[in-house]
Amino acid sequence: HRFSITAKPGAGRSGAKETPVAISSMTGFARGESTTDGCTWTWEVRSVNARGLEMRCRLPAGFEGLEPLVRKRVGTAIRRGNLLITLTLSFAVGSANVRVNEAVLAKILDLLPDIERRLPGAAPATASAILGLRGVIETDDGLPSGDARSRLEAELMTHFETVVTQLVATRQAEGARLQTVLEGQTERIAHLQSDAAALTATQPAAIFARLKEQLQALSASVPALGEDRLAQEAAILTVKADPREELDRLNAHVLAARALLAADGPVGRQLDFLCQELNREANTLCAKSADVELTRIGIDLKTVIDQLREQVQNIE
Repeated sequence: HRFSITAKPGAGRSGAKETPVAISSMTGFARGESTTDGCTWTWEVRSVNARGLEMRCRLPAGFEGLEPLVRKRVGTAIRRGNLLITLTLSFAVGSANVRVNEAVLAKILDLLPDIERRLPGAAPATASAILGLRGVIETDDGLPSGDARSRLEAELMTHFETVVTQLVATRQAEGARLQTVLEGQTERIAHLQSDAAALTATQPAAIFARLKEQLQALSASVPALGEDRLAQEAAILTVKADPREELDRLNAHVLAARALLAADGPVGRQLDFLCQELNREANTLCAKSADVELTRIGIDLKTVIDQLREQVQNIE
């Protein structure tokens, strides 16, 4: 028999060295066709995003018993994704069997003389009319049985292995593209964190100037404060508004994201959690900011983190 698989251009070239892929996408598609001993079939597997591993199997009548084997095979290769698995089968013309149910035919023939006596004016029964009665002619679906059925199911599962391998390859190819995007967004976050850290030195002066400006505006109703008291109040506000703790955590989260992007195996859930933590630190940074430029950097951080999380939703 022959096997054929649809694949992306360049996939599976002989002698090509496989490049390890740290992450895999949850989106993919694979299709394979094959034929043997008068039977032709097609496997199709579609994969989209999901919180866990979900599978729906559409198998022909009489082949539902393959579902546990299909689920087990997918479970060994894929950890997350919503998969629709479809198998279509067709058999060569003439493979179905037609036979006469001798028991039913005998009963009908035994009843014919009595029926003809009761209906003397009726036309005599013909062979075609008798054969057209329900139950006289029986057909089966032509499905193989016994050893032939076992061989067919074994070949179906062997072919399914090939299709699953192709699905994994398409998900990895998409994962490689996503990894480049995620790495770029992570580096953008690192640069913004570095820019924000450089601006923290200006925070005390900005807070002091703003406090002094506010006191001057209230000078008509509030007694003037001395420079020492003003410096003390500014110091208290500076401690409360110090963003260095958030910046340190941002840096730690960036390092963790880099490590996950370089790791083997599914990392989508961990990356999604990191995005939540990154967003929390960016929100606090904006809330503490006493500088327009630092606020702008915080908003840019939130934008990039949101873009990062959107892409992470596609990662296994």
